[in-house]
Amino acid sequence: MPRPAQLVKHADSIRFVLFEARPAGLLFHQLVRANDLSPSQVRAGLAALRDEAAAKGWPPLTWTGADGYQLGAEQAALEAYERQVIREKLTEFRRFITGSVAPHAAALPGDKWVRHIVPACCTPQP
Repeated sequence: MPRPAQLVKHADSIRFVLFEARPAGLLFHQLVRANDLSPSQVRAGLAALRDEAAAKGWPPLTWTGADGYQLGAEQAALEAYERQVIREKLTEFRRFITGSVAPHAAALPGDKWVRHIVPACCTPQP
């Protein structure tokens, strides 16, 4: 795992390249080549860039399959990106509940962990 100073360096490098590419975006493999970083360094740098952008009030980082990663976007593009991420996360959470939590609750309704994550009204009774 890179140290925090290295993450900031990777994030700054990615931000510089994305600013240079504006208004176009860059796909992941293009970011790897343009920054001369490994794929894992680019992933870590993108995560650090999101944190830094939020803390410093910089333009938001978005991603689309067609345009790749972009800094700053029109309101419609930001809303589309946010809707996409929310839809993805809700689907992931639904699958987690139906595929893991519900079967766990059905198999072990008295389990302490199940009681913490599933309200009493929703826990199957033996």
